[in-house]
Amino acid sequence: MQNNSIVIALDQGTTSTRAIAFSTPDLTPLSTARRDLPQHFPTSGWVEHDAEDIFRHSAEVLRETIEAHPGQIAAIGITNQRETTIVWDRRTGQAIHRAIVWQDRRTASICAALREAGHEAMVSSKTGLLLDPYFSATKIAWILDHVPGARAEAEAGHLAFGTVDCWLLWRLTAGRVHATDATNASRTALLNIHNGQWDDELLRLFRVPRAMLPEMRDCAAEFGVTDPGVLGAAIPIRGIAGDQQAATIGQACFAPGMVKSTYGTGCFLLLNTGTTAVASRNRLLTTIAYQLGGERHYALEGAIFVAGAAVQWLRDGLRMIPSADQAEVLARQADANQAVILVPAFTGLGAPYWDAEARGAIFGLTRNSGPAELAAATLQSVAFQTRDLIGAMQADWPDAAPPVLRVDGGMVVSDWTMQTLADQLHAPVDRPKVLETTALGAAYLAGLQSGLCPQPEAFGTRWALERRFEPSADRAAADALYAKWRDAVRRTLS
Repeated sequence: MQNNSIVIALDQGTTSTRAIAFSTPDLTPLSTARRDLPQHFPTSGWVEHDAEDIFRHSAEVLRETIEAHPGQIAAIGITNQRETTIVWDRRTGQAIHRAIVWQDRRTASICAALREAGHEAMVSSKTGLLLDPYFSATKIAWILDHVPGARAEAEAGHLAFGTVDCWLLWRLTAGRVHATDATNASRTALLNIHNGQWDDELLRLFRVPRAMLPEMRDCAAEFGVTDPGVLGAAIPIRGIAGDQQAATIGQACFAPGMVKSTYGTGCFLLLNTGTTAVASRNRLLTTIAYQLGGERHYALEGAIFVAGAAVQWLRDGLRMIPSADQAEVLARQADANQAVILVPAFTGLGAPYWDAEARGAIFGLTRNSGPAELAAATLQSVAFQTRDLIGAMQADWPDAAPPVLRVDGGMVVSDWTMQTLADQLHAPVDRPKVLETTALGAAYLAGLQSGLCPQPEAFGTRWALERRFEPSADRAAADALYAKWRDAVRRTLS
């Protein structure tokens, strides 16, 4: 392979960090390096990561990949868990508190107070988001209020804020670059998504000093060069996108009306609405899908907090299965005459309910209910939640009825789950040949900026289908089961 013909996607997720090398221009995966990321749960509803773990693991997998392809790396693209918040000292480069993860609910009372004070309409009109602990702004304020001396240090300009991409960029460039991209910036609740600027009214509301904020750039841009002392090589960083937007790009959902859904720790469904920011009337989010050449493209997004995490709960919490893939094996054995419903509100409910205080519950148990029925209910909950989101999107944008849903993420390898999804949506579900669509999107951005990959329209023609799941279940039976889900959610809401 010729020199400088490979791009690396650094995929920093909630539970792992990976570097995947892709050839160009076809973007065929060549190698993968991975590290698992420890989780910290200091108290109920709190979720944290060690920021040094995030950086160290990222540097390790990048070095491993660079060494596997010596002299062939053209650029790096970064994709990351969104909203996760890190505050660090500019003078030392050290985080002043553990990273507060997107799943963390510690600021629920702050959000409730702001909502009761009548601020949500303003926040939503500017950011496309809701007042919820999910987003970065209240996490920043919490750190500044709870780390001794932090607020004064921030006011003096000594502290920096960043989402995970921004933190990694700072560390990989040895503190030379403090920047983020439009997609990650749009998840902070501090960016006016209509003009692409940090907003002073929002900064005052959330009490975040402007001096902490990074510069915002396009998703495909020159983000600096890695310091040789960090990775042993000087490699340009030329693409950044939050994980769900990167997956949207990797799924080639460039045309308005195209829909993708990613099933990882959570589930995130994005509907491309083109250059129009569609305001939701059904508590969905309006977000920047990608920004290229200074032009912003928008999406309606539905966020489900718990998808694959529910399978992890079966494995690690209940110790019911030895590995995640065994959930499907059990589900196939479930008694079809039982209607056990699991509402996986372990960290509250996301769209379209947005109830931070809701908690998980199981309904419909009988003496005959066992592990198989619970496994089926866990996988079905993903399909039910996706149907909730599609219904809300159809109400917001009549053209949103998906002729097809493109899916990706770890859960989509389960044929049983994907068939259940198609049956609930009454629509086809397409699984691509390349399932690593999040990393693929980051690699594409780096390749695009490097002149090694084609423009979006041409890239879209290369998307390849592995399998289509057509609806096959009796529609009335699927609807009846969904009605039980809606009833169960109603009983769970706080």
